[in-house]
Amino acid sequence: MNALTLPDIASQNARQIVPLDWVGMCGIALPIVIEGQRLTATADAGVSLDDGEARGIHMSRLYLALEMLESQDLNPLLLKKVLQQFLDSHDDLSICAYLRIHTQMLLKRPALVSPLSGWKTYPVSIDASLKNGMFHVELKIEVNYSSTCPCSAALARQLIQQQFVNDFANKPLEHADVLAWLGSSQGIVATPHSQRSTAILQTLLSSDQRALPIEVIIDEAEAALGTAVQTAVKRADEQAFALANGQNLMFCEDAARRLNMALKTVPGVQGFNLKVVHAESLHSHDAVAESRWNWKAH
Repeated sequence: MNALTLPDIASQNARQIVPLDWVGMCGIALPIVIEGQRLTATADAGVSLDDGEARGIHMSRLYLALEMLESQDLNPLLLKKVLQQFLDSHDDLSICAYLRIHTQMLLKRPALVSPLSGWKTYPVSIDASLKNGMFHVELKIEVNYSSTCPCSAALARQLIQQQFVNDFANKPLEHADVLAWLGSSQGIVATPHSQRSTAILQTLLSSDQRALPIEVIIDEAEAALGTAVQTAVKRADEQAFALANGQNLMFCEDAARRLNMALKTVPGVQGFNLKVVHAESLHSHDAVAESRWNWKAH
């Protein structure tokens, strides 16, 4: 008995002749390799359906093309190769290919003073497209940090000054008494408020970039902000972190300006769209600032 030919419904003509901008799959689980590190990721893969008479695309061909990402270090050249495979497998249907990859970069970071270190995760998304021969790749990274409000710091200092006046007015100042006062809750009656904050860095990379500058961008951002959140710490590290916050007061506007300057120094970054979110500890709402350079929505 001859084997039956399996039906291919997708190859049939569409009932309505309407081209589609994007057709594919979202949330595909796959392993990827970034800078030698094997990571768990999800991918959104798709192509345009420019042949309005075609009923659908061949989704399995997109899925199989993603196998190239399993064993090779992820870089723009590899992304372009995968996108080209999307188009080659749909040469009669599509002229645009899209690939989005979402993962968590895992980096080991040292403590501020002690020899301890620990792992931190950084959400990373890569958005690549190949449209009419034009290759485009964007890199999105989230970086957490601490921010101390300059206004609350000034108000706290004023309260401490007033308490000093109340406690030492018309009294001779003895070094030991002042030192004890400074180390007591009676003297330091107020502290400024700080909050965990997030920088969302969306960068446009040059098409000939040989690698994804993920760690470089993270390092530059954390250096510019000065108060990246910590992992394993001892009391000496916690004290150093308190010192860094006290000498590094910033509004969300300050953070956005620092990151603007830092990202412009990263090789291969041709533009960016950044957003900082300070999750207020004083208010129930967030303080937000955004900055763009050489950026337009793609």
